[in-house]
Amino acid sequence: MIFYCKDSGERQETTKMLLGTQRINEAGRLEIGGCDTVDLAKRFGTPLYVVDEQCMRDACRAYRAAFERHWPKSIISFSGKAFLNMAACRIVDQEGLALDVCSGGELHTALTANVSPARLIVHGNNKSTQEMTEALKAGCWLIVTDSLPELALLNDLAGQLGKRPDILVRLSPGVEVDTHTHIRLGQVDTKFGLNPDNGQGMEAVKEALALPNLKLRGIHCHIGSQIFELRPFRETIEIMVKFLARVKAETGAQLDLLDLGGGLGSQYLSQEAPPSVEEYAAAIADALKASLAKYDLGEITLLQEPGRSLTAESGTTLYTIGIIKEIPEVRTYVSVDGGLSDNPRPALYQARYNAIVANKASSPPAQQVTISGKHCETDTLIEDIDLPSLAPGDILAVQSTGAYNYSMASNYNRFTRPAVVLVHNGEAEVIVRRETYEDLVDKDVIPPRLK
Repeated sequence: MIFYCKDSGERQETTKMLLGTQRINEAGRLEIGGCDTVDLAKRFGTPLYVVDEQCMRDACRAYRAAFERHWPKSIISFSGKAFLNMAACRIVDQEGLALDVCSGGELHTALTANVSPARLIVHGNNKSTQEMTEALKAGCWLIVTDSLPELALLNDLAGQLGKRPDILVRLSPGVEVDTHTHIRLGQVDTKFGLNPDNGQGMEAVKEALALPNLKLRGIHCHIGSQIFELRPFRETIEIMVKFLARVKAETGAQLDLLDLGGGLGSQYLSQEAPPSVEEYAAAIADALKASLAKYDLGEITLLQEPGRSLTAESGTTLYTIGIIKEIPEVRTYVSVDGGLSDNPRPALYQARYNAIVANKASSPPAQQVTISGKHCETDTLIEDIDLPSLAPGDILAVQSTGAYNYSMASNYNRFTRPAVVLVHNGEAEVIVRRETYEDLVDKDVIPPRLK
């Protein structure tokens, strides 16, 4: 899915990172899915999220194929929080993946997109009574329970509705990972899951086995996001399988589902080299086989929940360059027509991105600039990036924005959220309409006394 294109120029030879179906066309402009991105910007406006359908489908197929080779009893479920809308639901459903949802809104989106409830996994550390009831009534495949109070509440609701859902108990295995602190989710001090070592995890399992309206199928964990090492996944498997062995020894129950969550990193910069899905699957399978043998456990169904690694590289955000401000001997700021409201990740996680000037994609770098947004904040999208000579009206294409950009977008400064366009075989289709000013005030209400 990752290709490199070398262009020679007078200044220096440069290497451009091209992802999925991205290429530089005969006009020297960036093309995605057979569509010229400059034409897309003119047709649909900017900022604009562009999703490479083939890239996303290829990522889904790579996961399925790799785990079918290395661990045939595998189920791949898309972690919807990374990029969820009805078109995305249809793509992952057509590719044979299950789907994770972690709110009533995500569940409603999936059901409205005609995803079978039998392929839905319901998450959340603080599910409301309404959300649990909706999941039970829909007949969702799995509900991942996160605490002892939730087990009791879910059992009561299921009894009232005459349901007995399959559930998992979420554990926090205490594995430290080298990623941003906000996306480390498997450590001991976390709001997610239960500690397998301090008695809480086992207490939850025994409680789940005893409750009459719940059917415990297995255990779940998720250690974090944007992980580039395979070591933490191996360590997690050892901890989780050891816990399964303890469950069998103490209760006699041999649980048959192990959900390892997601977390595999994606490429945002050319120098980054996350493990391939094939390498990841092989490492997971080898570690799981060794741990099951060590603790004398039989076969188990492995559940994976990739999110970012299915969608990040399929997304590109197009911006129009506006004001260019040079501070002599300090920095040149290049402002674009979006920023924090359509991509909060640099502010939240110090995330770094690569970009291509879409209408000058074959031109060599000529200057180092900082890309800034137009919000009332520092709002830096990319700091110190080498780009060709720039002018107002140029189209900047920021790469790898397919995960947690659209899904975390806001109306800060009363910006309208961008449209999302799906490109494939030279065709471009709107899958999320651009918001309008009317949309911004549609839910506002002026009390009579203020009129």
